[in-house]
Amino acid sequence: MQTIICIKWGTRYGVEYLNRLASMVRRNSRRETRLICFTDDGEGADPWVQIAPLPPINLPQRVSSTPWRKLSLWQYPLLDLEGDVLFFDLDVVITGPLDDFFDFEPGRFCVARNWTQPNDRIGNTSIYKFPVGKMSHIFDTFNANPEAILGRYRIEQQYISAESEDVVFFPPEWCLSFKHSLLPIWPLNFFIAPRLPPEARVVAFHGKPDPDEARDGIWPVNAGWKKFYKYVLPTPWIAEHWR
Repeated sequence: MQTIICIKWGTRYGVEYLNRLASMVRRNSRRETRLICFTDDGEGADPWVQIAPLPPINLPQRVSSTPWRKLSLWQYPLLDLEGDVLFFDLDVVITGPLDDFFDFEPGRFCVARNWTQPNDRIGNTSIYKFPVGKMSHIFDTFNANPEAILGRYRIEQQYISAESEDVVFFPPEWCLSFKHSLLPIWPLNFFIAPRLPPEARVVAFHGKPDPDEARDGIWPVNAGWKKFYKYVLPTPWIAEHWR
């Protein structure tokens, strides 16, 4: 049994994101696979998804809605989980087979290399695989003194990468960033739609635009001057895979 996990809390992503993720996992897994969602609200979830409560974590209120909550998944025990589990953020788009992720470097922390810091030893935790229990110190250290960790690291993936003794990056052609890997550079993004390479397995939509926005050619901006470079044409392949 291959195990994939995700976490959903608050209102940023609705249950439709979870259900699309479940559908994509089923279509792209040949082996028996289960999806577990740790959440504070499982209403409307695909019955195939195993719903579990949010794991407890000593999280200061000011960061309670941020990705720091994902550190709760590094504790041990975690449900009945043992061995390698694969994690996806809810806003990824799965575009290729997943079984190879489980065959890649078993027993090690494997993660997408962070696309904005390609020369550093920092992973992007939109996509990662880890052996449950082997690195529980990541959770334990944070849980014991969260303010000390928050004072040293800006985001949780920097902390995880720094505290991981054994980290390896997934093949770069498997894990892509929509913005940093696929979006044509300015000003070509005004004339060329993002293309999906055939080797891609998972595309991360960190920040904006979200998958539905990129699909429809919408990039919400808060500052007027950003509209001069934050632009995406409608991207049909997203609709093909994100369903």
